[in-house]
Amino acid sequence: MADAKAKEKNIGTTSQPIFRTPLVLFAILDLALLGTRLWPWQNVLSLPDNGATGIDPAVSLAAYIGLALLIGRTRTPTARKSLFTSGLLGVVGGLLLSGYVFVSGQAETGDVTPSQYMQIGLLMATAVLWGLAGLRASRAKESFGWSVVCATWSALVSCTIAFAAAVGQVYVIAAPSESSDPWKQYEGLALGSAATQSLVHSLNTATGFLLIGPLVALLTGALFAYLGRPRSS
Repeated sequence: MADAKAKEKNIGTTSQPIFRTPLVLFAILDLALLGTRLWPWQNVLSLPDNGATGIDPAVSLAAYIGLALLIGRTRTPTARKSLFTSGLLGVVGGLLLSGYVFVSGQAETGDVTPSQYMQIGLLMATAVLWGLAGLRASRAKESFGWSVVCATWSALVSCTIAFAAAVGQVYVIAAPSESSDPWKQYEGLALGSAATQSLVHSLNTATGFLLIGPLVALLTGALFAYLGRPRSS
């Protein structure tokens, strides 16, 4: 009887989704998109920093998959529920970051001149969402450390979505037009064609999301988790 109850409890625990599969799929799709953009692959080493511009995002995405598998090993029902909620917040954050990429892309092509406050607002709103992931975990009486992990989990989801937006933007936004500025023309000759410049810029932006996003989530998650801790009377 006791064994049956334990088995039933274990089934109920592991059945709670944690958003791990979507996160891993996002990362794999990002790797496929990156491979498409970098084709032919033998030319990767000709990118700036001896090819690091193209190699770093691939390594970062592989690390994301490893983190998703590692963090997703938790079996506690409340912890798994917190991860799932954090993943949903991460999707919203990813949409906000995608909006930032779109607005920035329009500014580069000269179609519009968006307010810098709009771009900053999108970034700050995303950081707040990551902090809320830590706050909700803290309010659910999770440990401070796990609350920070939940915030980071949310950032992982957001950044994989933003990566696809940044690397894939060339398909929906034309490459920047040739500039009459002599320095810009010289820079273009140094980096190749306008398409190559656009590729390098998108890769740098996407890699920035992957590397900086989790660090920001650590800070905001720690702050919000601390503020959300129950205070002893």
